[in-house]
Amino acid sequence: MSRNTLFIAGLALLLAVGALILQFALPSGGGVSDSEFSALRNEVTALRQQGALRIAYAKTEDAFAVFIDAVSDMRRRASDKAAEIVQLQQEFVQSTISREDYEQTLMGLKAEFLDAQFAVQVAMIDTMIAADGFADIRGELTALKEEAQPVIDEMKNLLSTARIGVIDSTEFDSRYAQLENAYQQLDQLLVSAATVKVVEAAKQVALERGFDLVLNRKNVLVYSDPASIVDITDLVKAKLATYL
Repeated sequence: MSRNTLFIAGLALLLAVGALILQFALPSGGGVSDSEFSALRNEVTALRQQGALRIAYAKTEDAFAVFIDAVSDMRRRASDKAAEIVQLQQEFVQSTISREDYEQTLMGLKAEFLDAQFAVQVAMIDTMIAADGFADIRGELTALKEEAQPVIDEMKNLLSTARIGVIDSTEFDSRYAQLENAYQQLDQLLVSAATVKVVEAAKQVALERGFDLVLNRKNVLVYSDPASIVDITDLVKAKLATYL
């Protein structure tokens, strides 16, 4: 597992420029506060009267659905395993399965669940590599996949070991925790790569439609007058779809 941090560092450095773009394109924390939005609304009202500014907003979390839908089959496998874990836990609570059988079965299901989550990531990386819209970071994504391979191999090894029942819970938990941490870090990198493209798509839509400013809406009550602030989420999603 010594190479876990290597593939994390690999794309992190290469996405640094994209992260800087993100800091300027989207408010920190994924949205704006009520007070910030109120101030913006007042400024918009004044500027609108002068005909000086066109503002839009995009619900970026909704836009991410484009990437999620691209690997929906793989995500379904992970969801099914999560449901099996819940069912097993219910059986244990209801005393319809012994503790020994429960612990052994749980290790297998947890390994299958994490393996399915890694499969989603690999599928997403492959989708991005093959997509023309990600051509600018194709080399970096390819390198990331290669550097992540030892972790994927370790995941397969743990899965095989858990299935045949030749590992105790202490060793399993330790190895599982390392792999889960690697999964979380890799997931963050993929989200960063996707987010850069969401920003890029929003910028393209803004240029095409003549908007001066695009806000990221998240848990904010948006000014309801569509003449002042326009929802371009669907347009951004349509643009993102052309990237894949």
